[in-house]
Amino acid sequence: MLNKMLKRLELVQIFRCLTLTVLCSAPLFLFAQPKARIAGTTIDKSTQQIIAGATVRLQNRNVSTTSDEKGRFELKEVPPGSVNLEVTAVGYQKFILSNLVVTTGNDIELQIELEQAINQLEGVVVSGRRNTARAATLETPLSVQKLTTEDIKANPGGNFDISRVIQSLPGVGGGVGGGGFRNDIIIRGGAPSENVFYLDGIEIPIINHFGTQGSGGGPQGILNVSFIEEAKVTTSAFEARYDNALSSVFQFKQKNGNPNRLQGNIRLSATELAATFDGPLSKKTTFLASARRSYLQLLFQAIDLPIRPNYWDFQFKSTTKINDKTTLSILGIGAIDEFRFAAPREATPEKLYAINSNPIINQWNYTFGISLKRLTSKGFWNLSLSRNSLDNQADRYEDNENPTENQRTLLINSRETENKLRWDMNTQMNDWKISYGVTAQLVEFDNRFFQRFRPALTDNQGNIIQNAVTFNSNSDLNFLRYGGFLQAGKRFFNNRLGFNAGIRLDGNNLNNSEANPLKQFSPRFSVSYAIAEKWNINASYGTYYRLPSFTQMAFIQQTGNTSQVNPAAYIQSNHYVAGVEFLKSSQTRFTLEGFFKQYNNYPVSILDGISLANKGTEFGAIGNEPIVQNGKGRAYGIEFFAQQKLTKRFFGILSYTWYKSEFTDLTGKYVRASWDNRHLLSVTWGYKFNNNWELGLKFRYQGPAPFTPFDLEASQRNFLTLGNGILDFSRTNTQQLQAFHASDVRIDKKWNFRRFTLNLFLDVQNWYAAMNPGLPQFTFRRNDANTAFLTTDGQPIQQNGSNAIPFILANNDVSVLPTLGFIVEF
Repeated sequence: MLNKMLKRLELVQIFRCLTLTVLCSAPLFLFAQPKARIAGTTIDKSTQQIIAGATVRLQNRNVSTTSDEKGRFELKEVPPGSVNLEVTAVGYQKFILSNLVVTTGNDIELQIELEQAINQLEGVVVSGRRNTARAATLETPLSVQKLTTEDIKANPGGNFDISRVIQSLPGVGGGVGGGGFRNDIIIRGGAPSENVFYLDGIEIPIINHFGTQGSGGGPQGILNVSFIEEAKVTTSAFEARYDNALSSVFQFKQKNGNPNRLQGNIRLSATELAATFDGPLSKKTTFLASARRSYLQLLFQAIDLPIRPNYWDFQFKSTTKINDKTTLSILGIGAIDEFRFAAPREATPEKLYAINSNPIINQWNYTFGISLKRLTSKGFWNLSLSRNSLDNQADRYEDNENPTENQRTLLINSRETENKLRWDMNTQMNDWKISYGVTAQLVEFDNRFFQRFRPALTDNQGNIIQNAVTFNSNSDLNFLRYGGFLQAGKRFFNNRLGFNAGIRLDGNNLNNSEANPLKQFSPRFSVSYAIAEKWNINASYGTYYRLPSFTQMAFIQQTGNTSQVNPAAYIQSNHYVAGVEFLKSSQTRFTLEGFFKQYNNYPVSILDGISLANKGTEFGAIGNEPIVQNGKGRAYGIEFFAQQKLTKRFFGILSYTWYKSEFTDLTGKYVRASWDNRHLLSVTWGYKFNNNWELGLKFRYQGPAPFTPFDLEASQRNFLTLGNGILDFSRTNTQQLQAFHASDVRIDKKWNFRRFTLNLFLDVQNWYAAMNPGLPQFTFRRNDANTAFLTTDGQPIQQNGSNAIPFILANNDVSVLPTLGFIVEF
């Protein structure tokens, strides 16, 4: 239903508002255009030591400077607009930051990390790795992409949401249908629960509002893009320091606050209001802080949708330079989510279906972390302590508008908290780049769960036609997780060959899991070879482990006087990847990769008979059910990626992935995965016109998604109680939706004044009104006024649905979603 939120808004109102804003701003254009400021610090990427004497300049502009003895640089009198920043230093590779948008409203504060120079041999310029388009490193030479803050902000249809923007990258799918409202991150055919997220080295388990517990997806991202300097997405060849990743590792690098003055921005759009501030707290401390408020509930009420989502989120960071070698960082992020229902003024089958098919949600979460970085003679170490917590409450009733306890069908009252300690050392020895470290996590999990899986039903004569099936689990977990890693890499043959290898060990003291870390021995290695000036071949192998969800680990099934505890073995995934990279220029990059992923110990639902890899897109939680852990899986495919960084006025990305994904069911048979779309195509490009006008266009295609048809007999019997149909898992994913395709367009216009900048934007999702294929919905046919169900005998409908008329809602709506908004920087 969120996908339809702006369906009734007229585009003419959008353009009237746009015209009014421009006219009201016209008197301000008479001011002469002022100048902007760029400042920052240059440091060595490997040792984090400052680099003095680095040359910093703007390409194609007569503006340059050098970093001082503290590594600080400042560019004043910079004309506003989009620029490419170039940094060079003796003994280091050239660094280019493309598409840096300079405004008068906010100063830009950067931390530039330079990589040490690489020699050349027989005309093979290995220093081609310096390319700004290149994202690979010695540790991760392939399966890695980077996005800057401007890539995220200007992405058409992205709505400043990182989870949506990454769908432009190779191997990244957008959920089952492709055009849904949720941010379920599907990478190379893996489940949405297989990804991990780090913010400045602190793990943040949740990055979406209304997140599905045990999975991770949700309708709207939490992270504030104004905080982000760079987002790095790794889909294989994971560094050994990162645990619990099966499909991807997201590394979000935050900016530092402005050390010179207080500044900020306010963003207002059709769905939310956000404010961000940053500046100095003292001579040694800077900060960033933001808050965002959604007013979707007011908008949905105005356009007569029955759902009432409401959320807040908060984010902050402080950085204190204790001395030249020691830096203390503190960060926090949190969200408050509420999801309610209200009777629509004009009822339709689709609106009425939404009311009882989804739970009422109350959810909050936060992550708080402190990290200390200390420089050494040959590197640095990090020590971090963090705490994250999720409180998830969900309720569903036969009638969500008039809930009564005896009609309850779902209850989730869950609190999960993790206290984490991480330490890692990063150093160099005889040209070897070495890192090692340890982790410890104290987990506290309390879970109260009830689900009426099937109600007890009788026929008209009182005969039992269906026995009740309910789950009722009250449990808690308190256990310790621990792990350690070692990784080393070096370049050989005059730096043409890069080799990296690492190991990781993990365990925990939970009775139904695995305490011996040697049983989770996780080796990995990667190689990269420069075969010509602009060509590299790369390959990697790795074995990775992940604990199942806490909901699965804590679930206890009571049968009479006995109780059955779910297994909690580590899920295993083996990755094999090889590829080639062509660096045409400093701004242009092409990659072609093939991958194969193999899974073991995957959780399988005893009741449904399917792998939990096929679940995770529903609201609430997954894993609260009896499980066996003997499932297997495999996913394989090829990816092509082409990227053009900003050159003159144009920049763009093209990615294509063909893949196949399947997991075994309860019988051990491989079944097509719910995310097995086979084809993913994304094209995104932007063009910068004169006078700070910018146009962006994105096209996405996602192949037909498989789905499981309804068990019509069981659905008819249970619909009035459960509010939705029952799937026939004997035919899991044997049918498929139509392919998804859509295009989004975005127009930005900026005005720079003496003390502030105004950015007006219009973003239209699915501008050519393509059909959005979604999963079909089972319901009963209603009368013309939608006030009651029709019956075959004209009598009131029976609770067992025996006299109802089944009806399938196609769920293939056409939704054009325009968003007009503005950003004021000051």
